[in-house]
Amino acid sequence: MQVADLAQTANLIFGFDPKVIATAVVVICYIILFTEKLNRAVVALLGATTMIFTGILTQETAIKGIDFNTIALLVGMMTIVGISEKSGMFQFVAVWGAKKVKANPRGLLVVLAVVTAVFSAFLDNVTTVLLIAPVTFQITRKLKINPYPYLILEIFSSNIGGTSTLIGDPPNILIGSALNLSFMDFLNELGPIVIVTMIVLIFGFDMIWGKQLVTTERNKQAVMKISAVDCITDWKLLVKALSVLALVIAGFISAEHLHIANGTIAICGAAVLLLLYTFGNAHDERDHKVEEVFGLVDWTTIFFFSGLFVIVYGLEETGVLKMLGQMFVDLTEGSIEKSVILIVWVSAILSSAIDNIPFVATMIPMIKSMEPSMGGREAMMPVWWALSLGACFGGNGTLIGASANVIVAGMAQREGHPIHFMKFLIWSIPVMLISVGIATVYLYVQYF
Repeated sequence: MQVADLAQTANLIFGFDPKVIATAVVVICYIILFTEKLNRAVVALLGATTMIFTGILTQETAIKGIDFNTIALLVGMMTIVGISEKSGMFQFVAVWGAKKVKANPRGLLVVLAVVTAVFSAFLDNVTTVLLIAPVTFQITRKLKINPYPYLILEIFSSNIGGTSTLIGDPPNILIGSALNLSFMDFLNELGPIVIVTMIVLIFGFDMIWGKQLVTTERNKQAVMKISAVDCITDWKLLVKALSVLALVIAGFISAEHLHIANGTIAICGAAVLLLLYTFGNAHDERDHKVEEVFGLVDWTTIFFFSGLFVIVYGLEETGVLKMLGQMFVDLTEGSIEKSVILIVWVSAILSSAIDNIPFVATMIPMIKSMEPSMGGREAMMPVWWALSLGACFGGNGTLIGASANVIVAGMAQREGHPIHFMKFLIWSIPVMLISVGIATVYLYVQYF
């Protein structure tokens, strides 16, 4: 069925312009997502099926709208991380780092920030904070110091560190898959700005909190007695996981030369690690392990992405995004420079208030529609990097700006160190403004 036929069907059934119907579906879904009254996967799937029932899309075109490379990349990496986590390698690194700075509270601030940023570049942000926060509580409890500055800095570090790579943050996965960008494209373009931003962030936190972070030698010795080696619960699995992770990262780096999609590499790595993890086990034990690992995959996120792709494709098929793209071109007078500045700041502000995943998913086809009138893909690359930086850095703007923020706040609440929404803004707004300001300067110097 052609787009014209779909439009006619929607018109006949509802008597409305398909653009109005598609826009209404998206607006309603996004409002519900913002209020968090319903599970986001349920909202996305209901929105997707509504697009089909209203005649905006057929089942065939809806499936065509799903980016299976992104889905495969997410499932593959979630599986690999889920198995790797069982070895205890991530907790080992955090404890090892703390001991390297002799349990000095100021040194610990730097170590945990850097570890969080690095992990977030290769794992998803939620997994990173789920691994690092408990170690933070354990160490700060022994040092008898306030964990608050460490937790706040870890939130910021996770969102900033995840910006540097293809797999570090969902917006980057979406952008990378849509534009067929490689792991090294992101690392080369965004790695330097992430490093600069992290240095400024850590220096600023040390200036503000450093003198308040003091403890006794006795407390330091309590931390030094923690055995990093004891964090490793399965040495054989550690070797297997590290080997597969290294091969997968190598695959991402060389993907553009191998002409193999990142999703395929991630799924292959997951399958190999599953094989190594279950090899030699009895039938029942092997099947139980596989089912357990698949249970570690965040299926809510996977179905959310799938439904979201269909919803946004409905906007694309009805021409709404092309129309918005033309309006944006008119607003910026076709200037790449103006577009970059506008995109990076609008992305940051909106991503601090709403989930950056649906925002970026909507922006991608809109920006694509702008490319022909603004010099093509190569000329528009600064705009794409601005979208990535704005959406990822914007996650630091509020406590609901990114999933990792909410996770840390929940864990802090349970530990008796609540992170309040308004108090968080005292830190988050300056951090977001400074980081986006640095990103703006970087983009301007780099490209203009």
